Amino acid sequence: MSSASRYTYLGPEGTFTEAALHTLPEAATRQLTPMVSVPAALDPVRNGEAQAAFVPIENSVEGGVTATLDELAGGGSRLMIYREVLLPIAFALLVRPGTPLAEVKTVTGHPVAQPQVRNWLAAHLPDAVWESAASNADGARLVQEGRYDAAFAGEFAAATYGLEPLVTDIHDAENATTRFVLLGPPGRPAAPTGSDKTSVVFWLRGDQPGALLEVLHEYASRGVNMMRIESRPTGEGIGQYCFQIDSEGHVQDRRVGDVLMGLRRSCRAVRFLGSYPRADRQPPTLRSGTTDEDFVAAADWLSRCLDGRD
Repeated sequence: MSSASRYTYLGPEGTFTEAALHTLPEAATRQLTPMVSVPAALDPVRNGEAQAAFVPIENSVEGGVTATLDELAGGGSRLMIYREVLLPIAFALLVRPGTPLAEVKTVTGHPVAQPQVRNWLAAHLPDAVWESAASNADGARLVQEGRYDAAFAGEFAAATYGLEPLVTDIHDAENATTRFVLLGPPGRPAAPTGSDKTSVVFWLRGDQPGALLEVLHEYASRGVNMMRIESRPTGEGIGQYCFQIDSEGHVQDRRVGDVLMGLRRSCRAVRFLGSYPRADRQPPTLRSGTTDEDFVAAADWLSRCLDGRD
């Protein structure tokens, strides 16, 4: 298959990322290539060897996936978000066949998994030693090779690695969810659906009182609801951060477009990360005076004022 039909994703096979990717209808017609890390998944997209990459970006328990956030902010040429997927997360304790719980002395899994099973570990395997793996599926592979006694991974990974789920449905937090995104080269965003999300990353002009407040005011004054805000170090020195914001709405919505223009005026740099359909399909929260019709009416009024007609 050509690069136009190839998707890369955070592997290896048997990850939650792969499970989430298979919820996309187009996944059935793409060559799906697992990669060892988030940067390794994104590089083929940047150099034209893959159409898109599918990676985790946020977890409801652990927060943002820093590798993905940093790649979007400055890991190389710009990428855009075109789709998102929400996947409920529950872990299974995978072991080699015949291993009883009493013989589990070492466990492994992705670092993001540990906070989601910490209480279960303390209650059932208080003396087990935890060591992190590159991914939950890679942890399963290490158990298969005999390097660990058990791995926390998706139950679906058991068959891939010749393991058996000793305990299933493990999660400290009810309704734990991971958000995944499909990333591709910059292009025209999909048309608005009425249930969309817009993501940006921006760099403030300087470190002065009220700098971030000015940016937040751009959203508040236009009635655009922020869904996530997160800061990440830029690597330029202590105290130097960029900020990433997900908000309701589409860039073609007048209120959202006005926000982005306001950011462009007030910030040192702004990177548009895309407008795309919300996975939960929830409509935006609109307050009075912030619909497209309200913006058009206000512009018409101003035009009449300038012409002396009002």
